[in-house]
Amino acid sequence: MPTTLKSHISSSYIEAANRLNPQRRRRRIVAYVESYDDIAFWRSILAEFENEERYFQVMLPSQTSLSKGKKMVLMNALDSDALGRSLIACVDSDYDYLLQDATVTSRKLNGNPYIFQTYAYAIENYQCYAEGLHDVCVQATLNDRPSLDFPALLRRYSEIVYPLFLWNIWFYRNHDTHSFSMGDFNSVTRLLEVSVARPERALDDLTARVTKRLNTLRNRHHALRRAVEALGQQLLTLGLKPQNCYLFIQGHHLMDNVVMKLITPVCTQLRREREQEIKRLSRHEEQFRNELTGYENCLASPELILRKSDNYRDMELYQRLRSDLEHLFK
Repeated sequence: MPTTLKSHISSSYIEAANRLNPQRRRRRIVAYVESYDDIAFWRSILAEFENEERYFQVMLPSQTSLSKGKKMVLMNALDSDALGRSLIACVDSDYDYLLQDATVTSRKLNGNPYIFQTYAYAIENYQCYAEGLHDVCVQATLNDRPSLDFPALLRRYSEIVYPLFLWNIWFYRNHDTHSFSMGDFNSVTRLLEVSVARPERALDDLTARVTKRLNTLRNRHHALRRAVEALGQQLLTLGLKPQNCYLFIQGHHLMDNVVMKLITPVCTQLRREREQEIKRLSRHEEQFRNELTGYENCLASPELILRKSDNYRDMELYQRLRSDLEHLFK
């Protein structure tokens, strides 16, 4: 075979191989995340910044053990010479964003351009974004009838718990995790049984519990009242408002003890309505059973759909996170 022909075939083969393996021609940037649950969230946002020059590989922080978590991510990232060049860290803010420079971890997190944070407490807070909860119920029930006004309910929930949340953050900023801990805050601010017909009853009960604990804190720590109120003005510059406080409280608590308490009865009612409609429109028993089985086979649990929700794209904190990534990569 002539040399020129061999060269042409070889060149064509290499070009084809490169087309099949485009990542070989791009720079890999590893993104350390805290846990399995975080991989899909960070993958979805980092994918927007992939191009012909770079791609991202989202992974857990340790390749030699099953160790996970925020401390492991920061330890492995900050100790690496590759941080910023071929490595970034992507973590939940927890309270560290609001604590600012009050702790060592918050100083590391808020002062490093190669460590990206959620600003909301965690990715669960994104998934629980009020504007997307109706869509979650629709996907879980295949019934698009309007039910609860989730944005209004979570706005009111936030306004109720906000004064208590300021006390919680004040103590954490001052390295006091005992006087009023996160666990204490969560136990007071969980929702009990929610009625779809009368959801305000659950909020009235919440108001009574929050007011009682607020009075206790104000009486016990009377000298701190002005300092706590002033903290509210400081946190306002970080995006924390009485109306969106739910985005900054512990994510698992928000999902399990607040949002699931709202959407579970809604989904139960919407599914029951759909089943009754099927029964009403069925001409005979066999058609009813077949139609009902087909409907049930299309359903998924509300919690599963909530955890996969990505209806937070217009959320202010998400846009801020996206802006951070855009600033670095574009």
